[in-house]
Amino acid sequence: MSAETRPRLIESIGRKRISFREWRGHRPFWGGMLTLLAGIPIMYIPYANLTIGSLTVRMATTAGAGSLIIGVLLVVLGLTMWFQPASRVFAGVAAILLSLVSLVVSNFGAFLIGFLLGLIGGALGVSWAPGKATQGDDSEEPGRTTVAGPVLATHPAPAAGPGPGNGLDDLSGTSPTNGENGRHRAG
Repeated sequence: MSAETRPRLIESIGRKRISFREWRGHRPFWGGMLTLLAGIPIMYIPYANLTIGSLTVRMATTAGAGSLIIGVLLVVLGLTMWFQPASRVFAGVAAILLSLVSLVVSNFGAFLIGFLLGLIGGALGVSWAPGKATQGDDSEEPGRTTVAGPVLATHPAPAAGPGPGNGLDDLSGTSPTNGENGRHRAG
């Protein structure tokens, strides 16, 4: 290997890593990964044989085909979360429902491993929301801060005059405009 090829290899790996990071950021990656991983034990364990010495233990259930179908569907739903992020809510809800059905059909959800992975992966798929670009986004004005969540006024502006103003003289307490405590007189 020459000295010139090594930096090119490192640069191409770095570009692929950055590209993968960007791809991963635009979809519910971990929800899809956990859902995909949930399907593997659910479809494998009912068909597995455990051999201890000369003793063979089969973990097959009467609903082995149901376990296979649930496992394959969970793998497909995990891939759907990756490659069709717009249908993440449907895929997440379907993954949660299939995980719940796997408790009954396939050895308690493949001994709770597949069940928990599918439940968490489906919940992550449902709750994921696409982020907004922060760098290079020219739609917002420069110097303007965007606040997420409720905004509470720490120093509200005084009302323009007595009577119904901009919410400062309601029944919640003393009004700065008329000095009353918000109770009405009967008469």
